[in-house]
Amino acid sequence: MSLQPSWQPRWQLFPATAFDEHAETWRTLNAATARTPLLAPEFVAPLLREFATSRTLLAICTAADGIVAMTVLAARGGGIWEVLQPSQAPLGLWLHRPDIPLEPLLAALTRRLPGVALLVGLTQRDPLLEARPPDSPTLRTLDYIRTAHVPVAGSFDDYWNARGKNLRSNLKKQRARLLKDGTVTRLQIDRLPEQMALAVADYGRLESAGWKAQLGTAIHPDNAQGRFYAAMLAGFAARGQAAVYRYWFDRQLVAMDLCIEGEGTLIVLKTTYDETVPPGLSPTLLMREEGCRRLFDEKQVVRLEFYGKVMEWHTRWTDEIRTMYHVNHYRWPLLRQLHAAAGGHATLLQRLRKRSVPAPARQPTPTME
Repeated sequence: MSLQPSWQPRWQLFPATAFDEHAETWRTLNAATARTPLLAPEFVAPLLREFATSRTLLAICTAADGIVAMTVLAARGGGIWEVLQPSQAPLGLWLHRPDIPLEPLLAALTRRLPGVALLVGLTQRDPLLEARPPDSPTLRTLDYIRTAHVPVAGSFDDYWNARGKNLRSNLKKQRARLLKDGTVTRLQIDRLPEQMALAVADYGRLESAGWKAQLGTAIHPDNAQGRFYAAMLAGFAARGQAAVYRYWFDRQLVAMDLCIEGEGTLIVLKTTYDETVPPGLSPTLLMREEGCRRLFDEKQVVRLEFYGKVMEWHTRWTDEIRTMYHVNHYRWPLLRQLHAAAGGHATLLQRLRKRSVPAPARQPTPTME
């Protein structure tokens, strides 16, 4: 179905706590649209349990032939709403059918939200999953970060020989050094649900020994992100779609990756390493080399995704780099013009709302239909 001019999107609003009731509908829409494990219910449900608040809403849009869009939104204040975007989520929580234009959906959602919504932001969009829409009088896209992936095609030897000489030579020298020292390296991959809680605990201990512990951002089994990763990975493992990579120097755990799989993609969510490893050794890169060899040999996935800001080492690992983006939809064209002129700062919209927007009529609370 293509959107007809007479068709009006119908949005319903629910508290985020209602997500479990609509999880299978969300799964179906993800399968018909983005088709990414990062928007599977196994990822979204534990994310909401740990990071949603009482002001977080689940929004569902229907048409004559069914549901065409779903999202999870958080109010930022000042009439600004955004998709819920904890740092643990590489993608914003938004799905919509590709045959339905984005702008009418956002316009209807802006009118439906409580109070006077001035801006609705869709953060961290992936052009590989959803084409970047053109700007319009009420819609503006902004660059987010450049991210990288490795296509898993052909043989590992062909892939590896296409890498830079410095990378190949450096890792070869590291392996020779380890061999000379009598250090045995080992790659371990865990996939069972009952292994995930221990994996997150091990990851937390490794991460807590490094610089993240000083910032208070390290994973711990008892903090929100530790609970999220344990529950999320167990959910994916129950479907055969989780993979925890551990790398060992003899009996010393020196690096870990927390990964999920789906739709032919392996996604690296978190990486950490032992910062006490002697200088000149890169356990993460050694682990990545062996892991990539397995991916090319097993041919179970077609893409290895990093979903982080491109670092120098990414450019040695792959040439496939793309730019992710944000989408802002404004209630009125003037808001878009003023926001762009102010460099996109929310404070301008907040001031404008106080000065220029008439007091809204009393709004009903979100419907729980």
